[in-house]
Amino acid sequence: MAKEKTDPKVVFEHLKPMLAKHADKLAVVTDSEDNYYLDTNHIQKNKKPLYFGSAKLRAKYVSFYLMPVYLKPELLEGMSDRLKKRMQGKSCFNFKEIDQELFTELGALVDAGYQSYAEQGFVD
Repeated sequence: MAKEKTDPKVVFEHLKPMLAKHADKLAVVTDSEDNYYLDTNHIQKNKKPLYFGSAKLRAKYVSFYLMPVYLKPELLEGMSDRLKKRMQGKSCFNFKEIDQELFTELGALVDAGYQSYAEQGFVD
């Protein structure tokens, strides 16, 4: 049985809350119907805030970026092969459909990333 196609907007609306739950301690740079983008309040040596993550609606999928895994790749240890297959590069995951099991795993990774940033002093 073929999987039913999911509107990328619906996928975006499932992914956005994973980031938004941390918005009270981060800086919301963009909150639109196709882009949700968070920075930390930590200013880097280049005088720009440290990026935390974002969800970006594309034509046929949603890209989910999570910078803490770029800075601390060990956060990815133990990640399922199914989630690993969604990775593009070092800190981006692409999704075309709703997969609650993967979304639960990704949500835990977002929380671990936030905790990692807190331990490094990038967020309170």
